[in-house]
Amino acid sequence: MERAPGTDLAEGDVAAIDELRNCYAKLCDELGKVIVGQAGVIEQMAICLFARGHALLMGVPGLAKTLLVSSLSETLDLKFRRIQFTPDLMPMDITGTDILQETPGGRRELEFVSGPVFANIVLADEINRAPSKTQAAMLEAMQEQRVTVAGRTFQLERPFFVLATQNPVEQEGTYPLPEAQLDRFMFLIEVDYPSRAEEIEIARRTTGVSLPPLEPIMNAEEVLRFQDLVRRVPVPDHVYEFAVDLTRRTRPTDEVSPDWLEPLVGWGAGPRGVQYLVLGAKARAALLGSYMVRLEDVIAVSESVLTHRVLTTFSAESEGIASRDVVRRLVEELREEG
Repeated sequence: MERAPGTDLAEGDVAAIDELRNCYAKLCDELGKVIVGQAGVIEQMAICLFARGHALLMGVPGLAKTLLVSSLSETLDLKFRRIQFTPDLMPMDITGTDILQETPGGRRELEFVSGPVFANIVLADEINRAPSKTQAAMLEAMQEQRVTVAGRTFQLERPFFVLATQNPVEQEGTYPLPEAQLDRFMFLIEVDYPSRAEEIEIARRTTGVSLPPLEPIMNAEEVLRFQDLVRRVPVPDHVYEFAVDLTRRTRPTDEVSPDWLEPLVGWGAGPRGVQYLVLGAKARAALLGSYMVRLEDVIAVSESVLTHRVLTTFSAESEGIASRDVVRRLVEELREEG
């Protein structure tokens, strides 16, 4: 295949990136019909989707997280399911189970009835409210993209994208995800309060006539094609090095980590952090119409990728220093050195 001048991309891939950029712009416009603001959240969700990752949304109730996810599935013409996690939710409530059915011949046979995880976009609402066994079933489906029921394995539909939410306000009676399971999520996306102007617009839109229907921008086949395209976006060597150096500096025992880190961080990001930094940067570059990953792309996704992979100490918490603050400082120091 012929290569485009000045890039490592084939001519067809250059045209596909242009197509993806245009589709992403249309998707943002379409979502803007029902979602006020949240441009950064929409971008991060799109990056996760096209990088084949999953995201954990953190935000207080009432910030339209469910509406945002369902609207995204509508604009992408994908099958959407919402699972409300509760303390009595069982793994079979997610994956599905065998039901005894009577055949036309009068015999009784077990028939598998699929659960809500058999969808393209799954919203796992308040995932920290379900017990560990149910959380594990969900996370296994995310990692393996298949479920096992009664010794039989069933493949999940592609594309498969999980958005889980956690409520940071109410922690009583919840089962917080362990750090090892948090690592399964590509991004931690923090959904913040809207600005005053945005909140006025929200009041106007949601207290009047019904919200307008959304037009699909692309289908499942096109999403899969763009996911393959993202993997082919070239990355310069210095960007790979930056991603590795940044991740290694989050580890307090690493020789390259700064002296101030050790009393603040108990555990840093593993190799999966590097992988998601690069994949996130590739997806962002493609969505913005760039034919090559830039350093700015890695920096733009660094907080979402690394924040939930950096475990701060009690000393840091007592000083009001959060994981996100640590990541920001590491990024700034590494940029200055470069």
